[in-house]
Amino acid sequence: MSRLQVVSGKGGTGKTTVAAALALALATEGKRTLLVEVEGRQGIAQLFETESLPYEERKIAVSSGGGEVFALAIDAERALLDYLQMFYKLGSAGRALKKLGAIDFATTVAPGVRDVLLTGKACEAVRRRTKQGAYAYDYVVMDAPPTGRITRFLNVNDEVAGLAKFGPIHNQAQAVMRVLKSPQTAVHLVTLLEEMPVQETADGIAELRAADLPVGKVIVNMVRPHILDEDAVRSAAGDRRRQIAKALTAAGVSGSAGLVTPLLEQAADHARRVELEREQRAALQRLDLPSYELPLLSEGVDLAGLYQLAKELRKQGTGS
Repeated sequence: MSRLQVVSGKGGTGKTTVAAALALALATEGKRTLLVEVEGRQGIAQLFETESLPYEERKIAVSSGGGEVFALAIDAERALLDYLQMFYKLGSAGRALKKLGAIDFATTVAPGVRDVLLTGKACEAVRRRTKQGAYAYDYVVMDAPPTGRITRFLNVNDEVAGLAKFGPIHNQAQAVMRVLKSPQTAVHLVTLLEEMPVQETADGIAELRAADLPVGKVIVNMVRPHILDEDAVRSAAGDRRRQIAKALTAAGVSGSAGLVTPLLEQAADHARRVELEREQRAALQRLDLPSYELPLLSEGVDLAGLYQLAKELRKQGTGS
């Protein structure tokens, strides 16, 4: 399994939740996972019910079998200071540049450089080894930008080509791309069984493939259970209203006669949704990619819900 797991998806599909659950699922049986945030929203801290993440790797959870999840919120300015120290040994001079606003200028005006720094920090964690020679982390999971920006964000070599034809920035971009375009990386796209997210997923996959970036799995999130299909609704809506009312009365429901029509309307809405979801699932299958499905948690996603979603991912093969 790829050691760098990148998670993207259309806004509103729950990609941050899926990335967090994936990190928990991978951190099994003593494994160590680093969960990386690159957008500065502190969504990971909220999900794990902890204080805002600093620019340092911090343990935030323990998974089944003693596995550990660490988290890091990558800040582009701090990453650039690290970079200047690593390649140019600027030290206090780098901090002086920050005070003068040069660091903010570099990371804002040159977005390609910003993306090199953000992805570079994650790739460094993938490559990092302990003194004993083992990898510092078994897996690195990145909560990446949305689908509409993911290819440009990851394809940093093209982004900096016009800025640096050679030198340290160019070499850093090349090193990042060697990780991102290798079997070490898999880019997963999160979607819902709705038309717009599915279409954006298909478009995102096409863009990733055109850029030779490794596409992983489609993760269908917030899947609701199917209770009735069209046949069941038609059967109930036929000449059986009286029987339905009697069944409700027998069950102790008062005013059952007045409930039949609204209940059948809700059932019809459910059946239409089931049919639409069936169409979107067929569209996803045409993408010819493996997929996972995660259930809708009716009470919302809290820390216990994250562990539940991680368990679902393990059942479907994550971490095996």
